Amino acid sequence: MTDFRSRRDFLRLVTSTATLAAGATRVLAQPKPDDKCAKVSANDRIGLALIGAGGQGMGDTRAALEVPGVELVAACDVYDGRLTRAREIWCDQIFTTRDYRAVLDRKDVDAVIVGTPDHLHMPIALAALEAGKHVYCEKPMIRLAAEGLKLVEAQKRPGRVLQVGSQRTSSIVYAKARDLVASGAIGQLNLVEAWWNRNTALGAWQYTIPPDASPENIDWDRFLGGAPKRPFEPVRLFRWRNYDDYGTGVAGDLFVHLFSGLHCITGAIGPTRVYATGGLRYWKDGRDAPDILLGLYDYPKTEKHAEFTLSLKVNFADGAGGEEGFRFVGSEGMLSLERDGITLTRRTPEREPGYTIGTFPQKLQDEFLKDYRQKYPERLDQVNESKVERFQAPRGYSDHRDHLKGFIECCRTGKAPYQDAVFGLRAAGPAVLSNVSLAERRPVAWDPETMTSPSAAPPVSKPARKG
Repeated sequence: MTDFRSRRDFLRLVTSTATLAAGATRVLAQPKPDDKCAKVSANDRIGLALIGAGGQGMGDTRAALEVPGVELVAACDVYDGRLTRAREIWCDQIFTTRDYRAVLDRKDVDAVIVGTPDHLHMPIALAALEAGKHVYCEKPMIRLAAEGLKLVEAQKRPGRVLQVGSQRTSSIVYAKARDLVASGAIGQLNLVEAWWNRNTALGAWQYTIPPDASPENIDWDRFLGGAPKRPFEPVRLFRWRNYDDYGTGVAGDLFVHLFSGLHCITGAIGPTRVYATGGLRYWKDGRDAPDILLGLYDYPKTEKHAEFTLSLKVNFADGAGGEEGFRFVGSEGMLSLERDGITLTRRTPEREPGYTIGTFPQKLQDEFLKDYRQKYPERLDQVNESKVERFQAPRGYSDHRDHLKGFIECCRTGKAPYQDAVFGLRAAGPAVLSNVSLAERRPVAWDPETMTSPSAAPPVSKPARKG
């Protein structure tokens, strides 16, 4: 039998083992599906074009075409094989081209999906806005922090909608997490940890290279755009994320998702200091982008939240199998977030501050305890309980589908999307500055209000021009 020296010892034991489960998991409500047979007026029809017909671009297009009234009229890619595939999937009559300018010149194109390599996101999105098209731009919106203000200005023109393709901001799971944090469910937020680890070749961007890849069926110069000129090397096109000339590494591919989710849930607009470290540890296959990256970020106090620290991690050789998630840690609880659900753990705050008086003279201890117990009477029912609640997305739910649906709705109504160019820059800015911090081995400053950094290099991406 355990020998309790005092009721306080007993309370400590009870406190350490008390867990209160809050019943069954709650399934989150999702928007009602659209009526596929609903009639759409001619004025509401959206002529869509895909620029960059890789895996993500085609996935975006499929999701957009689920919205009634959306019609794919054109596809653009520098590899002829993808244009052939686009005609096979959708319609042999769609217009296909290697030159995105030919797409932007078409009167039947109302909106474009920009699914190109990262170094072409900004120049093509900018050209599309200037041509009067609505733009769905895959994340990250930019390759360099200094590029973003051009798109922020361009989207201000009447009739232009720009939405960035980081779909978690449209998720009902993230919306529930936002409500919980705003309601004070975890008390004062002080730390956020987020990670996105992988342990597969495809997860590390080892994408398949078409056996027929050649200078005859690939417009190599158009792919390079404003990047440094070099001889034809198809691995750089089909595995472009591996190379700093075209991609933004794990920071632009995955950190930007985590920044977007964090800002959506907390209402924060960005950190003031960026520090990253990491390197190329495992996938030494000729790439120059790191496969491990860690980042630390200082978020200042605002009207919506107290100051807090953010920790990010990506590991492409994670022997545990790979995982992604968030932990929002507050003074009274923790919210754990996965792609399809939330676990909220709350603990009743301590009723008394406790004491450390064992080294005091006995008389002083007695006097202290007498006064202490007048302020904090010892009661067995004052146990610090842990309460656990679980919230789950319905089976088959897709935030990707909701994100594209929201974009089409904005195209029709002219309403500004939640994840516009300002939101996109505030997520992508600190993400790509993580690469600067890593390369220069120093902290980097970022102003989330003005969306500028003294460390941001001048933009080098240029529109891909070809006579």
